Amino acid sequence: MSDNNDLPVLLVVEDDEGLQRQLKWAYDGYRVVTASNRAQAIEMLRLHEPAVVTLDLGLPPDPDGTTEGFATLSELLAIKPDAKVIVASGHGARESALKAIALGAYDFYPKPVDIDQLGLIVARAFHLHAIEEENRRLEQGLSGSATVLGSIVTVAPAMQKIANTIERVAGANVSVMLLGASGTGKELLARAVHDKSPRKDAAFVAINCAAIPENLLEAELFGYERGAFTGAVKTTPGKIELAEGGTLFLDEVGDIPLPLQVKLLRFLQERVIERIGGRQPIAVDTRIVCATHQDLAAMQADGRFREDLYYRLAEIVVPIPSLAERPGDAILLARHFVNSFARELNPSVQGIAPDAAEAIDRHSWPGNVRELENRVKRAVIMADGKLITAADLDLATAEEKDVGAMPINLRAAREVADRRAIHQALTRTENNISGAAKLLGISRPTLYDLMKQYQLGA
Repeated sequence: MSDNNDLPVLLVVEDDEGLQRQLKWAYDGYRVVTASNRAQAIEMLRLHEPAVVTLDLGLPPDPDGTTEGFATLSELLAIKPDAKVIVASGHGARESALKAIALGAYDFYPKPVDIDQLGLIVARAFHLHAIEEENRRLEQGLSGSATVLGSIVTVAPAMQKIANTIERVAGANVSVMLLGASGTGKELLARAVHDKSPRKDAAFVAINCAAIPENLLEAELFGYERGAFTGAVKTTPGKIELAEGGTLFLDEVGDIPLPLQVKLLRFLQERVIERIGGRQPIAVDTRIVCATHQDLAAMQADGRFREDLYYRLAEIVVPIPSLAERPGDAILLARHFVNSFARELNPSVQGIAPDAAEAIDRHSWPGNVRELENRVKRAVIMADGKLITAADLDLATAEEKDVGAMPINLRAAREVADRRAIHQALTRTENNISGAAKLLGISRPTLYDLMKQYQLGA
């Protein structure tokens, strides 16, 4: 018989002691630890580092509501983002499920609890956690790269969390709003929502609302009948209609003019449209995914964007971090783009020179992934040698200037310097431990100890 300490840890957060005991004894394949409130849950999380958590949203001091439960969920994931939190609630199941998933929960089940059904969800969560853990070990020990969602390549925890959210919401027939700066990959994420959904075999139709003049946007979205206006020589369906059974991606949705917002809202409420010049309502089954870089809250406040339309479009909101907020992704994506473009544009290019890797790591990337992709594409075309250089990328190679805030003490300053040096050495050697140790002038065991100390992976 296995030592109980060798079993995977399941944390059950439940204030009903009877149900707590029932759940504890139902899972003999796990080491089950329990908590009755938020403070105990955080204590157990820190003490046992469970891979999976089941969380009742109705916790004291708000057992009849969900406020304390959602606060606990947020705190659990802030401390251990890779934990698979399975949320339970009998309060407004659909609304609670949507909010829980948006906050990062792995799954949701309504009360009363079906032990067998919950057991399947728990088993699947442990299985997924084990796969992700193995992937992380492989990524850290080999190439440091991962394809986590379709063509989206990332090693950044923030983007991996977004990928998990997309995986969870793709199958639900809800509207998704992607918020992020230009060039962060909003259309790739929109396509991922479509490709992971039951609508994947139907059309994915994209329209950039900022790129079409106001007087033409209505016709583009809703279509028009023959003779509706000068030049309308034939009946033409709009983008909404063309996305029948599939997904319509509205990029830069904040640029839709107010009069057209009213017509879009009517479609979202009634799921019917009328073409310009038409009188016949047309039923359309189209899922909406939208994106914007604008502050829609401010636009609502000054009357430029309808609040009721926002809530129809934003059943799930996904904020996308800038490339600068995604540590490790710039060099990873650069290598991905080099491999992709070299095959087509310049097969003699085989990789990235050390000075280019250093410059990529140092650059702030104000244009995000789009800027990186454009620079790499140009560099691959212009490169004379087998490795693209910082000059090919048109990036400076001057030594990095320290402009950060003063560390709190000497120990903190050394940690910052150590982390930066280790990260740069691993980047330049493509995560080759022996090569990185040699660059740093230390032994392999010393480098392993430092990586363990600073939780940089091994």
